[in-house]
Amino acid sequence: MQRIVCHPDGVYAVDSAYCGQNRLAAIHFIVDHGRVAIIDTGSNSSVPYIFAALAGLGIEPEAVDWVILTHLHLDHAGGAGSLMCALPRARLAVHSGGVSRMVNPLRLWEKAVAAFGAAQAVRLYGRLVPVDEDRIVPSHDGMELALGGRVLRLLDTPGHTCGHISVWDEHARVIFAGDAFGVSYREFDVGSRAFVFPATSSSHFDPMAMMESIDRMIAHEPQAIYLAHYDRVIGSERLSNDLFRLIHAQMAIARAARGDGLVRHAEILAGLEELVREECARQRWALNEEISLNMLRLDLSLNARGLAAWLDRMWEIEALEEAESTELEEAVAA
Repeated sequence: MQRIVCHPDGVYAVDSAYCGQNRLAAIHFIVDHGRVAIIDTGSNSSVPYIFAALAGLGIEPEAVDWVILTHLHLDHAGGAGSLMCALPRARLAVHSGGVSRMVNPLRLWEKAVAAFGAAQAVRLYGRLVPVDEDRIVPSHDGMELALGGRVLRLLDTPGHTCGHISVWDEHARVIFAGDAFGVSYREFDVGSRAFVFPATSSSHFDPMAMMESIDRMIAHEPQAIYLAHYDRVIGSERLSNDLFRLIHAQMAIARAARGDGLVRHAEILAGLEELVREECARQRWALNEEISLNMLRLDLSLNARGLAAWLDRMWEIEALEEAESTELEEAVAA
């Protein structure tokens, strides 16, 4: 399996082999005048692939100036501490809200254990390694990082999760979007036409923020967008329209679900599976419905969890607004 793919303008994709699968998650390099930025790190098991890719390109670890994390989900950031230990000159750029979790990754680890159990968390992510705080650069919206002869601009792109950043490379006119622009697996391509599906998997999923972030990225008129899941897509305006349509569809599926807990999860998941069946016909995939569903099953299950968490927050807000309205009416009546 080829682990590194060369793209235009000094951009490379490295397959992180997440969960032992090929073409599921990508790590990206930007190389300019011999200097390197690495965008996302994968998990600890991905780190050897990063160094093999650097060696394959004839690049020494000392040439890496930046490691940039789009967000702190461990399939993107779990290997950051281990990687930084072996990159003597690199600095770690991370959303300002995530600095403390890089310095002390205990909370990240506890979340992984709660989600998967201790044994599975170790298998997926290994042991999380702290990063020295003096090597961390907290990002802010619009921050510019120098790399060789080009500038990388960091953009706040919440929605998938609240502390998500994307990277605008004006030289190449491309965006590295992490999970903010959905997931897109190459097996679903029809010729050069890609398909994207919103990543609503986070417990902090915010559909309105996600759509605003998509609009913000599209306003740059990128020639391509690089996704963590998986790699390069073009035709960003068409893809953004698909994302808006599918975000609204997923919101409607969540709101239509009844019951609670596992029952609600099953109802949302069934709705998402039907949505995939509709997309299979709409997009005219070469894959049949059964194969398509099997390939997206993990994403759909995670999306269902994120949608349920969003729905719970919406109900809390609506209940609070209703209570405040009732109090106001009673006060006026009195």
